[in-house]
Amino acid sequence: MEEEKQPTGEPHFVGKKEELIEAKRSFRTLEGRDILIIYHQSVFYAIDSYCYHAGGILQNGDIEGLNDLHSSHMRLFTCFLSTHSQDIAGKLCIICPNHKYKISLAKGEGMYKGRDPQEKPPVHRWYTKGVKQRIHTVTETSGDVYVKLSEDTCWIESDFFQGEKGKVERDKAAAAEKKT
Repeated sequence: MEEEKQPTGEPHFVGKKEELIEAKRSFRTLEGRDILIIYHQSVFYAIDSYCYHAGGILQNGDIEGLNDLHSSHMRLFTCFLSTHSQDIAGKLCIICPNHKYKISLAKGEGMYKGRDPQEKPPVHRWYTKGVKQRIHTVTETSGDVYVKLSEDTCWIESDFFQGEKGKVERDKAAAAEKKT
């Protein structure tokens, strides 16, 4: 069994603000963890760089806003979320280029579109699966940008692709993709 490394709790310098703004997306390895830093609509985000579903490289994913999210469905996931928001309309999500999974940038929630069959008439809306992708804290001081790794000790699905077994799975998927 793989030994999990706990973050040091220290913020890591990841670059100058202007350079990260210009790059829009930057890949960094911090304490052995691969992180994607995103600058979008005047906000910095930091998330695990591999999609929780199958280890797709998120750096190549599109970013879009999801509208019409159904907040009543969100209440079902209160026990899974460390922070809960009733107003989830307009979430910014990164789309995994491999299988089109949508992940909210702010909380790491997996998002899907569905219908509530009890609603008459049923209407397609966005729902959350709960937190699937680990997110990290970004701060900026005097033009320097820092990322503090998440210290949340609960297992989140994207954690798998940060370890050795996940690396093997990512390599297998990349090899299979090259064959097609």
